[in-house]
Amino acid sequence: MTRLPLKPGEDPRPRIRARAAQQGFDVCRFASAADPWPAGARLAEFVGQGRHGTMDWMEETLQRRSHPAELWPQARSAIVLAVNYGPDGDPLAVLGEKDRGAVSVYARGDDYHAVIKGRLKTFAGWVKAKFGGEVKVFIDTAPLMEKPLAERAGVGWQGKHTNLVSRAFGSWLFLGSVLTTADFAPDEAETDRCGQCRACLDACPTDAFPAPYQIDARRCLSYLTIEHAGPWPEPFRVAAGNRIYGCDDCLAVCPWNKFAQGAREMRLQARDALDGPGLAELAALDDEGFKTFFARTAVRRIGRERLLRNVLYAIGNSGDPGLAGVAQRALGETDPVVRGAAVWALKRLLPDAAFATLAAEHAREDDPGVRIEWGVGAGS
Repeated sequence: MTRLPLKPGEDPRPRIRARAAQQGFDVCRFASAADPWPAGARLAEFVGQGRHGTMDWMEETLQRRSHPAELWPQARSAIVLAVNYGPDGDPLAVLGEKDRGAVSVYARGDDYHAVIKGRLKTFAGWVKAKFGGEVKVFIDTAPLMEKPLAERAGVGWQGKHTNLVSRAFGSWLFLGSVLTTADFAPDEAETDRCGQCRACLDACPTDAFPAPYQIDARRCLSYLTIEHAGPWPEPFRVAAGNRIYGCDDCLAVCPWNKFAQGAREMRLQARDALDGPGLAELAALDDEGFKTFFARTAVRRIGRERLLRNVLYAIGNSGDPGLAGVAQRALGETDPVVRGAAVWALKRLLPDAAFATLAAEHAREDDPGVRIEWGVGAGS
């Protein structure tokens, strides 16, 4: 592959943007990977306050995350790319259907890592071949602070919900970055356009925002449903409603979404099966059924047991005694967290007498946490 000849003083960025568009990226912008920024200090404060919860990897990689140069000292420029994954309809409509599970928009299609990473590598290889320099590719599995980088490149700005907001695509963008040792002129950074709006803060069902532009992951349903392995505090179980994977409330209410359009990438569009799957059907999935149902999706990465815990909390919130039998079958699961979630659901669905009878039948439960859920105490 020969390098593209540039006329003296010619800006290479239009050619790179055109190539990015050909490969399916909706946005391509440039930023310095070397200039100082305040994002590292904000991250250190977040971790120092313990707001990262059980995500120990954030603390372990804190220094590497603090700035792109900490991750790769030779990097000079960042090419930030984005793909629109906006929904066609109202993603919160399913919250009113209590017998169905609400799956976050980003996880209703194929896993974006698999969709984007290959084309990102191809794009980076083309940039290297045509314009020189070394390149490294990053999606959000790598310790790179992509949202501050995207803000610096002018892709959008970090809103009061701490997520990226775009004037063109609202809150619905997947991000990927290419760091390079080549020097490209940076684009103008985006400015904060949230104004006095606080719709995202008010929409949060668990009050996870201590202040605008701050989040406490320990209270966030995206963290609890995906990252957290154990039982949840009871108030968050109730507040979750039927949200079984992620939470879109703060994203979906953003007024800038009025300019967004549905995803044009077919594999990122919602599958019908994931647009409010039935709770009873999900609870009935065995390991192989889980892997098949969620094949190629982000949901598969959390495993069956964690999803089943989430589903059982949703069943407990359904108000439908007809789902009690579904929860009762989960009492035979080997994972005590799942059994505990089943007990909690039954406590909310069954009359007191029926629950007491069931508790007596399971008096030999040996896990302390599950015994507490039954109400008999860890040492009884």
